[in-house]
Amino acid sequence: MEIRIGVTQAMRELMVEIDDEKAQAKLKSAVEAALAGKTETLSVIDNKGREIVIPSAKIAYVEFGAADGSRKLGFGS
Repeated sequence: MEIRIGVTQAMRELMVEIDDEKAQAKLKSAVEAALAGKTETLSVIDNKGREIVIPSAKIAYVEFGAADGSRKLGFGS
């Protein structure tokens, strides 16, 4: 699954890939806790083992989507 995280005052969003369903569920819980103000940071570990830590107050949005190549480029359908 492809996860996009928007950070306030940042020009680009962060994109990470997480394929493990347990890790996806854990991340969703962590995002909910961060957005509710229960934690000060959101920690994300991607498929390659890289860890990203984001201050909860700086999270603009989190988008969970499929990474199955269904993204289309160009104009039209």
